[in-house]
Amino acid sequence: MKARYFAWVRERVGLTEEEIAPPASVATVADLIVWLKQRGENYATAFANEATIRTALDRQHVKPGTPLANAAEVAFFPPMTGG
Repeated sequence: MKARYFAWVRERVGLTEEEIAPPASVATVADLIVWLKQRGENYATAFANEATIRTALDRQHVKPGTPLANAAEVAFFPPMTGG
């Protein structure tokens, strides 16, 4: 699965994107965030306040409880404002 990071999530993780292979026990978006937080301090910092992170699976916005299923891409980004 390709993970893509945008805006301050990217800055805190230190990567624009990467290939990840979470274990089978990681079933939902929320599980994935918990797993990512365990990968290092930069991930823990990026995902410290999970309520502020928005997620898309295969370019569709999803909620934390959404199953990962066979998604090819997950994207994480902060809330955006219009203007």
